[in-house]
Amino acid sequence: MNRPVLPDARAPRGTLPMASTIVVGNPKPASRTLDAAQRLTHELTGGPSDHVVDLTLMTEDLIHDEGPRLEGTIATLAGSSLVVVASPTYKGTYTGLLKLFIDRLPGGDDLSRVIAVPLMLGGDMRHSLAADIFLRPLLCEVGFVCPAPGLFLVDSSYHDDGRLERYASRWAPTLRGS
Repeated sequence: MNRPVLPDARAPRGTLPMASTIVVGNPKPASRTLDAAQRLTHELTGGPSDHVVDLTLMTEDLIHDEGPRLEGTIATLAGSSLVVVASPTYKGTYTGLLKLFIDRLPGGDDLSRVIAVPLMLGGDMRHSLAADIFLRPLLCEVGFVCPAPGLFLVDSSYHDDGRLERYASRWAPTLRGS
């Protein structure tokens, strides 16, 4: 479902009325990474995401680099206005599962109108630069537009430390172009 990128009187002030997709690169299904991405998307858009791509459910498609589900997922990304790309921090960077998916994305202009927000979770703030140093440049390389910095959250406290809400409050105007 693609919602128009027009002001919506029902959308709370400071939110983004846009089609949104979450991509989760955590190899564990129903992870905290997914939960954090859902919370961030809700904070940015005022509602749940339109699509969730949990890469744990696509491993066969990714390994064999084929299939209608993979093609459909890529089309969904290209049709989105906002994509939150989320990964836990593994060995200081994003997961191999996420990289495998990113490698399947087409180059060129397919994603050039899609805003991406890099989101990473980790055990402590020592990895806090991973979203900006590793994930954000990767997303830009495949064609996404990343007008805001990445967000890093500590996985044991993201739900109540206020970082996610402060990020959304600060960057939602930039992401919606106002």
